[in-house]
Amino acid sequence: MNVQLAVDEADAAPISKSAIADGDIHPVRKSRTDLHPFLSERWRQHLEMFGPLPRQGSQSGQAYPKGQPNGGRLDAWPPGGGRPGSDLGFLRRQLLDEHNICFGVMNVTGENGQYCQNQDLGAALCRAINEWQVAEWTSQEPRLKASIVVPYENAPAAVAEIEHWAAHPDFVQVMFQSRSAEPFGQRRYWPIYEAAARARLPIGVHAFGFGGYPITGGGWPSYYIEETVGHAQACINLLTSMVVEGVFERFPTLKLVLIESGFGWLPSLAWRLDKIWKRLKQETPHLRRSPSEYIREHVWLTTQPMEEPENIAHLLQTIEWIGWDRLLFATDYPHWDFDDPARVLPGNITAAHREQFMLGNALALYQRK
Repeated sequence: MNVQLAVDEADAAPISKSAIADGDIHPVRKSRTDLHPFLSERWRQHLEMFGPLPRQGSQSGQAYPKGQPNGGRLDAWPPGGGRPGSDLGFLRRQLLDEHNICFGVMNVTGENGQYCQNQDLGAALCRAINEWQVAEWTSQEPRLKASIVVPYENAPAAVAEIEHWAAHPDFVQVMFQSRSAEPFGQRRYWPIYEAAARARLPIGVHAFGFGGYPITGGGWPSYYIEETVGHAQACINLLTSMVVEGVFERFPTLKLVLIESGFGWLPSLAWRLDKIWKRLKQETPHLRRSPSEYIREHVWLTTQPMEEPENIAHLLQTIEWIGWDRLLFATDYPHWDFDDPARVLPGNITAAHREQFMLGNALALYQRK
């Protein structure tokens, strides 16, 4: 359920009696200069003079809405200054302590180096972001874990970044963003999957990013609602590509987490893929099983934004098809469409399913139990 919360810090107490895991937390830099300690003089000067030219050159900052920077909750602005998500102490009180979160996965989106036209700059920014995550976040708060931000359009650099951090206990997955230069099943990305599988790290694909193309198959949208409802479009396309191109057949231990894309669309996609695949098997002899079998074995999804039908039974039927063991609760903190763990599930869920949903699945996926 999407809510805005007004938290009185003096009265703050855990809402959830049981410890929970959060699959999508967004730490934010207070300013661009926060990365300077982790960048060489060359790149500091480059950023000062030229800036980080993205693949969509005309885009600056968040696409929508301009009046709410970083999509932040109104109550998530730290009292001491800075943007929502930029103050560890405030995040600790408002999110981790308030909701009894024992394990939180950070995903650094925005200006993170993943879609720079200058690939050397992109690789340098990704390394700096990862060093910043450790120095400013995970080393200061053991409940927080990080995603390795990789320049996925530059496979050799992405592989090097995975190999650099793979053994570090504070990193639990490899992070992409969903809008890419080519569909993620293409061979150019396979070395990254091989490195992630070798390191036993899931690939987490977060919604958004800038691939250099309009964000819908028919061009640029007019309204913010089109952007928010369209979260899933890129994930539908990339998942179809990865399945059909044989990524999961080639890398049988690879795990994929689709982040902030919803999940209500998955059953119908799998049904459609299975139906057409049965008629066109000859085209893809490398697939030894139906598309839905690969999806059920290799794919997890975070729950924010959660679809909320008027008839709650429809939501539960969708979850039953996907599997209670495949969904990871996420708040999307500090964004305006934050999901409150105390309100996200109806009250008639079994204790076993609730525990899986809120904690167990994340701990199992990220090998924390």
